[in-house]
Amino acid sequence: MVASRLESFDFKPGFILNDKYEIIHKLGGGWESEVYFVKEIKTGIERTAKFFLPHRNIKNKTAKISAQKLHKLKHCSILIQYVTQENIFYKGHNITFLISEYVDGVPLSEFLKKQKGKRLAPFQALHLLHSLSKGVEEIHHHNEYHGDIHTENIIVRKYGLGFDLKLIDLFNWGSPKSINKKEDVIDMIRCFYDSLGGHKFYYSLPKPIKQIILGLKKTQISKKFKDAGSLKTHIENLIWED
Repeated sequence: MVASRLESFDFKPGFILNDKYEIIHKLGGGWESEVYFVKEIKTGIERTAKFFLPHRNIKNKTAKISAQKLHKLKHCSILIQYVTQENIFYKGHNITFLISEYVDGVPLSEFLKKQKGKRLAPFQALHLLHSLSKGVEEIHHHNEYHGDIHTENIIVRKYGLGFDLKLIDLFNWGSPKSINKKEDVIDMIRCFYDSLGGHKFYYSLPKPIKQIILGLKKTQISKKFKDAGSLKTHIENLIWED
């Protein structure tokens, strides 16, 4: 008998995985997987577990690529640290899940909702973009890319003069190309734009800010910033004009 297709795992709090991990609660889900907050039973250490839907992980290809990419980029401070791969048999399916470090913080989308006017002031937003571009520069330096940068995938851990950020949910398909790095930059600038309040406030922003956002015109952004490093350098050498 062929097991029915799984569209969701819906693990309940307290569910035990391989006598090693206890499900605490669900963190989120997407097209290919669901992510849960778990605890190592023997140590009490908090982790995250990413479970791949079987029809999105044929012959374990998706999980393998994801693990290999996280391992390759293990020295990139903005990314979560991969620990190990595990398997369970669940509802007639062999399920692969990846165990990674647990990142304590809030998505940028939630962080912005708690700010005055639900947006950042220009200088604070520049610090956010600088921290983001500095972290993604490390990924680009390894000739890799993130591929899915948006306000739900940026975790704000701490903030003050600068921001302590983590990125989750790397996109794993296809060999890296220069266009992938440029798309990361476009996505970062879109997050910058959103953090400033979006269209409603764009025309009142200072000129140096607009010279980064460039009206969200992808061709202009790609021409000006070839990767995260060039964006970071631009911010560090920014001359503020009235």
